[in-house]
Amino acid sequence: MEEKENPNSIKLPDTLEVFRNLKNAKQFAIDIGGSLTKIAYYSTVSFRRVYYATDNIDKNDEKNKDDKHDKFVYTYSEQARLHFVKFETKYIENCLDFIGDNLVNSDERKGKSIKATGGGAYKYSKLIQDKLGLKVDKEDELTCLITGCNFLLKNISDEAFVYNRNGSPEYEFQTADPHVFPYMLVNIGSGVSILKVESDSCYERIGGTATGGGTFWGLGTLLTKAKTFEELLDLAEKGDHRKADMLVKDIYGGDYETLGMHSDLIASSFGKICPRQNAESDYNEADLARSLLFAISNDIGQIACLYAMMHNLKKVYFGGYFLRNRSLSMHTISFSIKFWSRGTVQSLFLRHEGYLGAIGAFLKGTEECDSDKFSWLENYAGSGSNRTQLTFGKRVDQLELDRWESPLTFCPLLKDPSSYIPDTVDLNSDKEAREYWLNCFEESIENYVNYAVASQPTSDTAEERAALFKEKFISRVQLLKIKPFAYGNLTVRGLLDTINQCLKEFDFPDPYLTQKQTENEYALRCLQERLEELDSLDLKERQKELIMGVLAGNTFDWGAKETVALMKTGEFDFKQARNRIPGNNS
Repeated sequence: MEEKENPNSIKLPDTLEVFRNLKNAKQFAIDIGGSLTKIAYYSTVSFRRVYYATDNIDKNDEKNKDDKHDKFVYTYSEQARLHFVKFETKYIENCLDFIGDNLVNSDERKGKSIKATGGGAYKYSKLIQDKLGLKVDKEDELTCLITGCNFLLKNISDEAFVYNRNGSPEYEFQTADPHVFPYMLVNIGSGVSILKVESDSCYERIGGTATGGGTFWGLGTLLTKAKTFEELLDLAEKGDHRKADMLVKDIYGGDYETLGMHSDLIASSFGKICPRQNAESDYNEADLARSLLFAISNDIGQIACLYAMMHNLKKVYFGGYFLRNRSLSMHTISFSIKFWSRGTVQSLFLRHEGYLGAIGAFLKGTEECDSDKFSWLENYAGSGSNRTQLTFGKRVDQLELDRWESPLTFCPLLKDPSSYIPDTVDLNSDKEAREYWLNCFEESIENYVNYAVASQPTSDTAEERAALFKEKFISRVQLLKIKPFAYGNLTVRGLLDTINQCLKEFDFPDPYLTQKQTENEYALRCLQERLEELDSLDLKERQKELIMGVLAGNTFDWGAKETVALMKTGEFDFKQARNRIPGNNS
């Protein structure tokens, strides 16, 4: 299906960002926990590609010089997408109503099923069937967690990270590693399960503890006025555990050097609360909440460390409701693992740990996500954190993954794929560079908007779509200024991916196509002269000139402000670029 012109009837995209593309939803899965529910579904997204056809263009025809848009060819493609939406379980009925109201072809769903995991898969089974008309197939919770974890580690860039509270950077994202196994997964929910994972099909529960998130919440409710889990975590962030905990220095007056114990280590959780004669109680609820968080986190870390050392496992991934990507919880567990293992065991966390069960449930019995046939990449334009709102007023988190139609793999020439980093500047750790590039993208957005509108001059929706594109991309930049780690390791490459995904979402396949056409045609006119120049050189000089030519050619693709300004004068050509290379006469 092709078009020779820009169509006038491009529709504005659905501005509702939650549960997007429901009309094309083909398969559902759901993970229902006591506090949070995650819904997963698979859909196909239609989008356009554009390119210019030069085969039938008479370059000497005056009409063609001013009528390049008529030479554009648009093709339509389908792309598979996975959607994951997370919300509080108490709103499950509202969300199921919303999904049911927005689904089409309800008759086609008769007799079909939805994969479900988590404790709520049993409690809400009838509700799901009544609301969506789907039979509920229950899947084992721990199996789903492991399946989901394997999928994320193999597919999503910068999924795993080491956390260093107040470090620079705080988040050290791990590069993709072809050797995922073996590892240990510690899932901290109400209780704690510890799993040893040796392959996709070989895993076992090797231990656990009943002292987990439920313990923290239960005891916290008794010790403080906090009612919700989030309130309790917020309270712990404000407290000072030293007013409740007895430290090594409280007993020894300083370090216990013989045993190598620092003076600030906790010797006894809540030790200062013990009744003492004439002692004044100067602690508050926040101090108690923090002391409780440390007590439970330290115990979980120590138990996990012991199991890892028993089974000779070097990588331990943590997930579950207790963490919720909370810095204080991650810091305490990391410290505990490092202390007890003396640095031999690495504690790692997952950006999308809250979706493990939903991903695993969805993958059960599906062929669409065959990891041997496809790869999956995060869609930064569609993924968000607590930024979108449903009709009944509650905000939700979401994750979107787009399917790459061929499996991605590591370059076979790399000596160690896990240590290869394609980006030279880490914007998470380099604050000055981060501020420069985020401001640079934000300031250049008007250029993108203008080119986008100009690329579709016959469309009556181009300006409105361009405005929506601008709004979405600016919101992403503002988020990254506050949380540069929101989408993993922040790089210029990632920012370019984000802007391209936003353009694609609002149906601007390539705003710079006319500019590219102009530059390509100009370059082709200069090609013959350049080839003759190279042929006239001896072998050594020709090799040097070819290398310098690559550098000069890349100048046009750098996107630096100075280069753009030079190109706008219309006088910046290949020879000028060649002459501007430092040391080009050496």
